Amino acid sequence: MAAPPRRPDQAEALLRLLYTEYGPSVLNYATRLTGDRGAAEDVVQETLFRAWKHADRLIKGNGSVRGWLMTVARNIVADRARARAIRPVEVAELDERSSVGADHSESVANTLLVSDALDQVSAEHREILVELYYQDRSVAEAARELGVPPGTVKSRSHYALHALRAAIGGREGLFGAETAR
Repeated sequence: MAAPPRRPDQAEALLRLLYTEYGPSVLNYATRLTGDRGAAEDVVQETLFRAWKHADRLIKGNGSVRGWLMTVARNIVADRARARAIRPVEVAELDERSSVGADHSESVANTLLVSDALDQVSAEHREILVELYYQDRSVAEAARELGVPPGTVKSRSHYALHALRAAIGGREGLFGAETAR
């Protein structure tokens, strides 16, 4: 590991010069690479830190300082992307819509409740509810499948939902004002 310039004032002057002269262009470049201004600012800070650590290379004048800084910034962005890709996802990073870590207990409880309630309604009502809500059929499709007129499907679905609510115990929140499709 290369040491920073021996004199603190020389290192500070170099850092100020690099930041003043190249900071904005490195920031713009890092912002384009990351798509995130905050992350780009972190990349600029790390780039300048590495420039400070390797100041002897920059002082000797081998190659373009701007090119060296841009290469370092690109490498930092690439390293961070690789690190994110291989490390496990943290709980705070999970998307709220993600199924991982989501609480499915209410959904499971509702499924069990409806399943038990379906066993308590008549076969005609259960048949209509299964066609409309489990098979996701329209009224016309359910009518064709069951061999009854569409009006009968609508009527039975109305009474089937009432019977299901009664079997559940009147939990309106589960079904709300659901109507047949």
